[in-house]
Amino acid sequence: MSQAWLEQRERGNIIAIRLLVGVALWLGRPVARLLLYPACLYFLVSASHLRAASRKYLRRVLGRAPRFSDLFRHFFTFGAVGLDRVYLLKDRVELFQSEISGEDVLLDVTRGGQGCFLLGAHLGSFEILRAFGTSKRLRIGLVMYEENVRMVNAVAKAINPALAEDVISLGRFDSMLKVQERLRESQWVGMLGDRALHEEAQLRVPFLGAEAGFPTAPFRLALMLRRPVVLMVGLYLGGNRYSMHFEKLFEPRGVERTNRADAIEQAVRLYAQRLEQYCLQAPYNWFNFYDFWNDSSEHK
Repeated sequence: MSQAWLEQRERGNIIAIRLLVGVALWLGRPVARLLLYPACLYFLVSASHLRAASRKYLRRVLGRAPRFSDLFRHFFTFGAVGLDRVYLLKDRVELFQSEISGEDVLLDVTRGGQGCFLLGAHLGSFEILRAFGTSKRLRIGLVMYEENVRMVNAVAKAINPALAEDVISLGRFDSMLKVQERLRESQWVGMLGDRALHEEAQLRVPFLGAEAGFPTAPFRLALMLRRPVVLMVGLYLGGNRYSMHFEKLFEPRGVERTNRADAIEQAVRLYAQRLEQYCLQAPYNWFNFYDFWNDSSEHK
């Protein structure tokens, strides 16, 4: 997998982000959504590398050359989900309509008195999933690489200070200790499985018509800690509508030491297959704006 996302820094500055958040909270969601149109048009026109990555992905998922309207819809969906995060961080869940598929899978796992891993992607909204967990009086700790989104996370924590307690930052000496602690307390630990860090082990598997690299770390961690992995997806359906999906993805109990490599490969392939299906279902919801396939030969 390309490491381009690690060098891809945040655009804008913290003052501008705080201003946008203030406008969103002061004017309300309907007015704030109107401001997304010029903002998304600006980024679509000015950010050529983001536009090129969007075009490459949309060509694969739509099965045709994307039109300008497709590119704009992709950027607008990203902006709309980001805007809604402001209200969800404020626990304004009444603003949204949501449907849930597979809630029984998730609750069955937690009824067993153990924590589990929730494996998502840069697909749709994680915040709607966090809001769901909060409504069930369950906390979700999110394991993430914070270096590239410092400004956004700083603002998010200012909106909802409790969020700081739920983020487990990767790359620190106590990261795994915090993960184990959450699992022992029967909490959910969320991870995103469609980006790899530096030289992290990856497996190249088919995804939207070509092979792409996916990290194996989430499943190796699940095997080490003997905790199940549940796929989590929060798709944005337009307007104020979301759909949440949960699927049992990987059960490490019963996997023999000699079969670990095969079990991990099967789990990564299944994850990529399910991610592909959700991308096909909601093609404008995937927000990896870099060359995911690392295919420099593909024309832009």
